[in-house]
Parts: sequence; structure tokens; C-alpha cells
Amino acid sequence: MIKVRHAVFIIALVVLADQALKIYIKTHFGLNDHQNVLGEKFQLYFVENPGMAYGMKFGGSWGKLALTIFRMAAVFFGTWYLGSIIRQKYHAGFIICASLIYAGALGNLIDSAFYGLIFDRGMLPVPNSDEYIGYAGVAAFAKHGYASFMHGNVVDMLYFKLISGTFPKWVPFWGGQDFEFFRPIFNLADAAISTGVITILVFQKRFFKQRKGGEDNHTVETGALVNDESQVS
Repeated sequence: MIKVRHAVFIIALVVLADQALKIYIKTHFGLNDHQNVLGEKFQLYFVENPGMAYGMKFGGSWGKLALTIFRMAAVFFGTWYLGSIIRQKYHAGFIICASLIYAGALGNLIDSAFYGLIFDRGMLPVPNSDEYIGYAGVAAFAKHGYASFMHGNVVDMLYFKLISGTFPKWVPFWGGQDFEFFRPIFNLADAAISTGVITILVFQKRFFKQRKGGEDNHTVETGALVNDESQVS
């Protein structure tokens, strides 16, 4: 049975690993610097993400603020929800997945809320535009950061270039163009969220079967099943 301390341990482990890798990359790599880990198939490739997971953007500076507020709201809601499903003794697998999703949301919230305050360099938004300006050199911790509270950028670095090539010329629309799988660059927090969501979708019947089967009423003293047949006999 999963208890609160187990969920806290999972969350702390993911967040600490996520932040340790992000801080290392931020303070040792220049923007768009990359390093092979397993050849070209897996690279550490430093990019900053001002928007959503996997590099998606949303509405410039105001959109970024809205996303940070949304992440903060999700973390507050997740705190309540995790406590609720633990008290109700949901399936252990579901609680673990919910903890991974929560940890991922918290990891990216830390970046967007605080990285602008603690680092001297970061991508800055172009006024009245959805575009951002890059920077040169390697970032360092500073008393005065590159952005205000809740306007920092999320650090991404995991790049899996599993398959690459060129579409045959006969392929409609994309013929002759280069293709790549998997193109998005992401971080451990994104991976935790994706792992939690995908696992819930794949194993939802198993996770919630226990809840459906637990709707029968039981006596407090013995736990014996109470229904019309048992009462007649």
C-alpha cells in the first residue's frame, strides 16, 4: 500500500534529479551546445523552452505568465489530489503515476518561476512578438537575474535522434524533405509527466478495476459481504 511518504520520496527523487541535470546543463553548456552520449542517437542538447512541454510556445510573454500560473495551479491541485487518492487507497500503480505527473509539473514550475531570478543569462522575449532572443556564453548564478519572477525559461536537454533520413520524392507534401524521429528536445520533468500519463492510459482498466470492485458494502466488524443473498441465508 502506497503511503504519503512513498509518494513524497518519488516526487523528491524526480525533482532533485531533474533540477540537478538542468542546473548542470545551464551552467556548463552554451545555448544550443550539444554533446553525444550514445553516438548521435542520444545527445545532451541544451535549449531553453519559454513555453510548454517539448518546445511548444504559447502567446509570448503574457502567454508564458499564463502557463506559469497554470503550472502553479496544477501543483496546488495535485497536492490535494494526491493526498485524496492516497487516503482512499487507490491502486498503487495509479498513485505512482500521479506522483510522477506531479513531480514533472513541479520540476518545470521551478524553472519558469525561479530561473529568471537566479541566472544571469536566458532567452528574452521580443516585445509584441512570440519570438525570443538567444544569448551568448554560459550562464552563471547571479544576484540579479535575466527575468522577473514567473518569467524564467525551462531548461531542456534530452535529444533522441533515433531515426533520420529523407522522404522519397514520391511522398505527397514531404517528398525530398529531411525527417527525424524523435525531434523534440525535452527534460526529465517532461519524461516523468509523459510516463505517468501514458502508463495510466495503458493500464487504466487494471488501476480502476479495484475501485469498481470495491463498491460492494462490507460490515465494519468482519468485512463480510452484505447483499440480499447473504442476509436471507
